[in-house]
Amino acid sequence: MSPPILPMNENAAATLDEVVERMVALEATLPVGDGVGYFNRLYLEVTRAVVQRLRRGEFEQPRFLEHLAVLFSNAYFRALDDFDRDPTAVSRAWAPLVEARAHKRVAPIQFVLAGMNAHINYDLPIGVVETCEAFGVSPRDGTAEHRDYLHLNAILGETQEEAKKWLVTGLLGVLDRALGRLDDVVASFSVLRAREAAWVHAKTLWQVRDKRELTGAYLDALEHTVGFAGRGLLRPTLLGLGGWASRRPELPVQLRTALGAPKPGIWPRVHP
Repeated sequence: MSPPILPMNENAAATLDEVVERMVALEATLPVGDGVGYFNRLYLEVTRAVVQRLRRGEFEQPRFLEHLAVLFSNAYFRALDDFDRDPTAVSRAWAPLVEARAHKRVAPIQFVLAGMNAHINYDLPIGVVETCEAFGVSPRDGTAEHRDYLHLNAILGETQEEAKKWLVTGLLGVLDRALGRLDDVVASFSVLRAREAAWVHAKTLWQVRDKRELTGAYLDALEHTVGFAGRGLLRPTLLGLGGWASRRPELPVQLRTALGAPKPGIWPRVHP
């Protein structure tokens, strides 16, 4: 089955409000059961939570954090645009998710984790370096920027845990946990560990930023490694039947949920 055409994002978002608008538009475009849609829904809720925390004044350097969040989101939009224009041109970090998003035997939570893997492990270090350059600071531990980065980790960790509860439902969740495969997939990725590693990668890239050849080689190796991990996260599982059930609106809601499809109309919001 050919993947659906993704909406274009030719112009980069300038604010987090624009980021939210684009994610909402993307959610309305993608069909039920699309793997990109599962990740986009999680990302939308995380972004809304970040906007709430920014408005409440929880961060020491809000301009830095918002700039990073917008730059980070534009990397996601750019990956979708690249795939839409030429599937062979998409980043190797994102290729596993966008290529497998219609696979019926891949579970919803696997798509979410694959998206997190690409976005955090590859896009985030680049975003941190570019934001530091824009603000004339460096990615050093113990700074106000680093403390805000760690504070954001808590928001993302809460969202990931709630997403697991929402995405792993019904009989299939029980069966797959009994067989061990789902726990292996979920345990293989931690958003907190990924963000810790992303900060280390950012510090490394900062040190070699004036050496173009070395920077290019480092990013090439990182992109390849992240893409390899993404394909591992998207291996078909028993819980993948939940993705199949999500695409069957003719089935009773109770049956779809029992087969592992996410509960309709329910999304666990992160409460600030």
